[in-house]
Parts: sequence; structure tokens; C-alpha cells
Amino acid sequence: MAPTSEFPWIIAVDQAAELIERPDVPIRVADVRWYLNGHPGLDEYRSGHVPGAAFVDLDTVLAAPGTAETGRHPLPDAETFAAGMESAGIDDQSVVIAYDDASGASASRLVWLLRATGHTAMVLDGGIQAWVEAFGQESLVEGSGDVVPTDPGSFARTPVNPEWTASMEDAETAGTNGRPLIDSRAPERYRGETEPMDAWAGHIPGAQNVFHAKNIGDDGRFLSAPELRKRFEDAGVPQSTDDAGTASPIVYCGSGVTACHNLVAMEAAGLHGRLYAGSWSQYSALHPAPAAESAPTRSAAGESAAGESEPDNV
Repeated sequence: MAPTSEFPWIIAVDQAAELIERPDVPIRVADVRWYLNGHPGLDEYRSGHVPGAAFVDLDTVLAAPGTAETGRHPLPDAETFAAGMESAGIDDQSVVIAYDDASGASASRLVWLLRATGHTAMVLDGGIQAWVEAFGQESLVEGSGDVVPTDPGSFARTPVNPEWTASMEDAETAGTNGRPLIDSRAPERYRGETEPMDAWAGHIPGAQNVFHAKNIGDDGRFLSAPELRKRFEDAGVPQSTDDAGTASPIVYCGSGVTACHNLVAMEAAGLHGRLYAGSWSQYSALHPAPAAESAPTRSAAGESAAGESEPDNV
């Protein structure tokens, strides 16, 4: 495997283009576009993707089937993830650049999973929009691409590092004991004003809100490392985080996807956290709503009863 320390967690489009052209670096590009409304990301991939990119499906490769007991996007087992990587032409030596069209919201899940299994991966800063801005719409390739799968067994069946994850009980304990617990969802969901997807509205007691979308500046790129660091320090994340063990901050969201965006941002800022993959979808399903609370009505369209579009549902 390529040494992960040689590569940043987030890569600018010009640097990515240079790496793609280098024959000495086994770059693989992954398109991780995904849409809550069920629109197939594969359709967008076929309409135009970065040259050489393979499509990676979030629902079938980057997650196991969801249940109330596990949440909407539990982590995939090692076999499913490895087979999906091999189908995308990725092996243990690959250096992966992942992108989407949502400022890294879904691509970060792949990057985090690869890093958490000892592989090398980066989020393309600005996503496919940044690529088009730099190289033009005509640079995109239509169709299914010509990705050549790697040999079976070329991607190790390595479980996610358990020191990079946290359980529901870990999250509850952190909140109770005043240790850093980060809720990555939109502020209105954190405050319990609306809940478009899950059992009831609110947050895990003791959690602090760091909305993942605010990691992105007006230019569509991630904020600078110092700016990102300040965001998390303001939420109680210490200046020095334990790279392994129970002292690491715990990060969750709706179903364990956009929490990875915060985890990538933290790593880019020199901080380390753990993913609570079950997130609010698991917690709210397994805990009754407080008696004084009345959760907003959900709708199939992913909107609150008031009809407001929900910007952060994963």
C-alpha cells in the first residue's frame, strides 16, 4: 500500500490532474455521486465523468442494508467493500481520488472507509464542478467508461479499524461525561425543529452541532486547515486528539455518511475523530422520544410538515 502520510486527505483539482498523469503513482479515480431522492448516481456518471473514473455506489458498496437496529447506512462488511473496490479497478496499491457533486458529502464516505482500512485516498476539493471549471465540460467522458476490474483478492479483506469507530453506547457515554461528541447535521435538525427521515427530532444529549456543509467556503472548496480547526475547537474538540482510543472525539450525523465529511475536515486540520456509523437513524429508532417532545411529521419527499426542503438528510 502507498504510504498514506505522503498524500493529503483533500486534494486540489490542479494537483489531482498532475497526479493522474504521473506513471509512477497508481491513481484510481472514483465517482461517488449519490442522491437522497433516489435518482441514480450512475445516470449522472454515464452523462459525464472525470476521465478514467469508476462509479462507486454508496448504497451497495459503501454501506450494508439498513435496519432500525443498525441505522440507515451501516458500514459494509469487509468482503462487500473489497469486492466493490476490485470492481472499480482499485487494489491495495491504489491511490484513490474520490469526487461527487455535493462538496464531498458522499465522496468522504469512500475516502474515510479506505483510510480506515489502511488504504490511501483523497477527496477532490470542489468535486466534479471544480474539474469542469478547470478543464471544461468537454473534458468529461460519457458512457460507462473502460474501467478494468482488479483481480479477486487484490484488495485486502481488512475490517475497518475498530479504533476509528464508536458505538451508540460510546456516543451516549461521551455526551453524558462531557467528552467531545459532534452532530454533523443541519442546525434545525440538531435543534429538533424538523426531522425528515428518522424516528423523532432532536440530538444525542451532550452533542455539539458542527454542520458539515459549513466546512465549505463560498468558492465551493473546503476552508483552510486553520479555519477548519477552529470550527471543531469551538465545539470542544481539544487541540490534540488521540489517534486511537476512547479519548478521540465521536462524530455522527443522520446515518453515518456526512459525518465522514466532518471526519475528513478534522483530519485535514490535524485532528482525529471516530465515526458513530449508526448515527441519529439508529439512536432515534432505539430510544423513545422524550415525553415533552413532539417530533415534526415526516414526508416521503424528505421535507418537514411545513414543506421546507431539508438540506441534510444523511
